[in-house]
Amino acid sequence: MANKGPSYGLSREVQLKIDQKYDPELENILTQWIVAQCPPDCGHPEEAGKSGFQKWLKDGTVLCHLINSLAPGSVAKIQSSAMAFKQMEQVSQFLKACEKYGIAATDLFQTVDLWEGKDMASVQRTLMNLGGIAVTKSDCQFRGDPNWFPKKSIENRREFSKDKLKEGQSVIGLQMGTNKGASQSGMTGYGMPRQIL
Repeated sequence: MANKGPSYGLSREVQLKIDQKYDPELENILTQWIVAQCPPDCGHPEEAGKSGFQKWLKDGTVLCHLINSLAPGSVAKIQSSAMAFKQMEQVSQFLKACEKYGIAATDLFQTVDLWEGKDMASVQRTLMNLGGIAVTKSDCQFRGDPNWFPKKSIENRREFSKDKLKEGQSVIGLQMGTNKGASQSGMTGYGMPRQIL
């Protein structure tokens, strides 16, 4: 980010709209969850706000500890390094582990969103999805308040016998209308004049 100057015009407007999506209250909830979920050596953000949250997660070590606490062994080697490509590699390992954990690829942030701090709202969305899946799973790996995250829906597959399925074919669905109720009985035929007395 040191090589880039300030943006102007349309680029600035787009960046301002992206920045407005960032939620400081959600940052507080996510920070509490990550601190509760990860080992104590992960620490806290040095400062409150978007930039402090981004600096805390930027190198990928906290994120890798987070996914390993939910699914042990997801990231084999967690190393703290000052080299940019190593840090970005750890973030991408976290994203791959999240996809294996059950987050859709469309719900994951891009590595540069976190690294350059351009779209921290998408980082928040990914962490919210991760927390929602962790709460839903019944593997007792989740630590923290389950009310922080909405539970994801789970499949409830039902099996019906062939007789039951055949029985359903004879029922007229309500979308098709009904054969009970109003009818045309007692109406005069078409073309007949109306008798007015």
